[in-house]
Amino acid sequence: MKKALILLVAMIAVTIQAQAASHIYRGNSTYTSDIIATWDGRYLYKGNSTYNSDILLTYDGKYLYAGRSTYISDIMGTWDGRYLYQGRSTYISDIIATWDGKYIYEGRSTYISDIMNTVTGKHVYRGRSTYNSDILYTITGRIPIPVLLTII
Repeated sequence: MKKALILLVAMIAVTIQAQAASHIYRGNSTYTSDIIATWDGRYLYKGNSTYNSDILLTYDGKYLYAGRSTYISDIMGTWDGRYLYQGRSTYISDIIATWDGKYIYEGRSTYISDIMNTVTGKHVYRGRSTYNSDILYTITGRIPIPVLLTII
């Protein structure tokens, strides 16, 4: 009975974890074969994997780290809710991208001509478009913008 209960709890935990994972798909697809990356709330994995060896980056709400690391020397980017900065910097000159809630702009700009992508609830489009033909990625679940920016 005790072993059965442990097995049941383990199965529920695996099911919850699988349901919690978000995915980024290539184009306007939700086929498993088109999964580019998997997000579990802390780590971004390559493809449809959640193996430690497939961790591309770690995100703690402020910093994006290379791989599974959380060392200062492995910081790839800093996020402040609006800007993504290169490395650990928060200097204006190190802004890689700007987010306004709908558009991702190149650098510190918010000019229409500098829109790199449009993000809706489940799609990332090329430029300022929302045409099906311009869908770059389909997203299931919730993926933080700075994590999404590393894929784009």
